[in-house]
Amino acid sequence: MKQTKKRRAGLLAAAVFWLAVWQAAAMAIGQEVFLVSPIQAAGTLMELLPQADFWQRVGFSAGHILLGFALGVVVSVLLAAAAERWAWVDTLLAPVIQLVKATPVASFIILALVWVSGRSLSILISFLMVLPVLYSAVRTGIESADVQLLEMAQVFHLPLARRVKAIWLPAILPAFRQGCSVALGICWKSGVAAEVIGLPDGSIGDALYRAKITLSTGELFAWTFVIILLSAGFEKLFLALLDKAVVRVLGEDVAKND
Repeated sequence: MKQTKKRRAGLLAAAVFWLAVWQAAAMAIGQEVFLVSPIQAAGTLMELLPQADFWQRVGFSAGHILLGFALGVVVSVLLAAAAERWAWVDTLLAPVIQLVKATPVASFIILALVWVSGRSLSILISFLMVLPVLYSAVRTGIESADVQLLEMAQVFHLPLARRVKAIWLPAILPAFRQGCSVALGICWKSGVAAEVIGLPDGSIGDALYRAKITLSTGELFAWTFVIILLSAGFEKLFLALLDKAVVRVLGEDVAKND
């Protein structure tokens, strides 16, 4: 408990320090077009909050990006399980996963615009960015399963459901949880980047682009702060729900084992 309080106090002090640096830099430059102060950015955000358009943009972007994340979770788990079951699937998927990892996000976005509309672009890009992260995480978890327990389960003909609950889930969930933490941040960054290029009406990316071409630096910082809050908030919410589900199913806290 004391270490947690000290860590929180340290993080708060660090945040205050960097806000002070930001404020000093803004005062030194003296040009709002180049750099607004944190006070001005916060003021702009407070002006945006009561607007219905603000919440419509948040809802649109969050819905599309989280849908891409959800699709990535489902497909990556299924593909990882198939790759573990059949070696040829692993061989077939290896170059594709490596290709997705190595290809720049901007290249995917531009290529994807040929296939999908701007309104659906953030779903596809979020899905593609999440897929290799969670696929690798689930594969790592599968490979960490206790071989002796698996052999014993096979000898005693343990039903599949009991094998999954007793052996596979405890091995996979810590790596899966860590993978989700990374993937959520990636999908928000890549999803908003897709919106900035695809420019779907009523999205956060569209608002960022409009703020950029009108030199509204305050709005740029305000929307950036919103993206950070949404990414961090949804990550904490998802992981908290995942931990509760794990405790209910397995009776243990996966966060402590991570």
